[in-house]
Amino acid sequence: MSQSETAIEIQVLPSLAVIPAAEWDACACPEAADGFRPLDPFTTHRFLTALEDSGSVGPGTGWQPSYLVARLDGEMIACAPLYAKQHSQGEYIFDHSWAQAYENAGGDYYPKLQIAVPFTPATGRRFLVRPGFEQIGMGALVQGAVKLAADNGVSTLHATFCTADEAAAGRQMGLMHRISQQFHWENAGYEDFDGFLAALSSRKRKNIRKERATAQGFGGHIRALTGDEIEPHHWDDFWVFYQDTGSRKWGRPYLTRAFFEIAHETLRDDILLVLAEREGFNVAGALNFIGRRALYGRYWGALERHPCLHFEACYYQAIDYAIAHGLETVEAGAQGEHKLARGYLPVTTHSLHWAADPGFARAIAEFLKAEARAVDEEIEILTSYGPFRRTGEDHD
Repeated sequence: MSQSETAIEIQVLPSLAVIPAAEWDACACPEAADGFRPLDPFTTHRFLTALEDSGSVGPGTGWQPSYLVARLDGEMIACAPLYAKQHSQGEYIFDHSWAQAYENAGGDYYPKLQIAVPFTPATGRRFLVRPGFEQIGMGALVQGAVKLAADNGVSTLHATFCTADEAAAGRQMGLMHRISQQFHWENAGYEDFDGFLAALSSRKRKNIRKERATAQGFGGHIRALTGDEIEPHHWDDFWVFYQDTGSRKWGRPYLTRAFFEIAHETLRDDILLVLAEREGFNVAGALNFIGRRALYGRYWGALERHPCLHFEACYYQAIDYAIAHGLETVEAGAQGEHKLARGYLPVTTHSLHWAADPGFARAIAEFLKAEARAVDEEIEILTSYGPFRRTGEDHD
């Protein structure tokens, strides 16, 4: 370890309220210092604070904030959204089988430590480092998190949906690398939605046109709102949609009603809210977050079931927005092979892991090797079934 690294102080803080937003964001989103958007909003002080202040994380949730901060000569050079977890819910990188195996062997898998954005399966930086301190900053965070886990007798440490670069660096530091897959839409410089359709096979192109026509014919109209176009009463409607989806998928919604109230005040410029209105009432909606290069689909819900409305609100409206605003990617959230036929192709996602028990760590490492081969094969197969036009196929 270099002399400069020995001067680094690691702190574990229970609340973002004690960390000035400017200090945190200088590490989390230094690219936003120019006044434009961060790469993604999920590790910004405002987003994580909304989770904390709304009670979506904290006491009683199983997500206990333990933010990791690294300081060099008193100046913050790196930080990470770290949580002590009492369960494996809201993560989207599944380790339930690991927990069961560890506990069957007589160990206590929980609590564990998780570097993550709660309830958000979106790829982004998890080891947040000020420019110029990349190597020593990430090294300090990894060493600090591992030491925290070891000193407290914690079974495992996880960093989920990190970037590929972070995954490579983490491997060099001795962490175990796990790959998973999601479906993302990629913008190939399309001028409009018809330009995207022209890249598809004839059958898929016709199917999407039919789905959009069916959805648009639900008896109302669909609006995509952002910033000041979003009004407080829209959250009353969306909360009902979100509760419906949350209760069916997770047993109870992860986010509290207060999160949406805070989001309206501090995050609405980061939000694209798609609403389907019929006879003067909003009957369905989809919530997206806007990054500098990507749109992130997060939540959907509906009071009425209309054919293809889900595809329109969640996938096609997102593509429309991405094309119109020059975004490179739409990340459509976790899972869902039905996204493939709608232009969303499989991509690799990354996470990093550490286990205290050497035998357990070896078992995980072997599992990850086999899983990686299976994921690579699945991505190859799914991509071959993609909707895009093959070379030489005629347009219609």
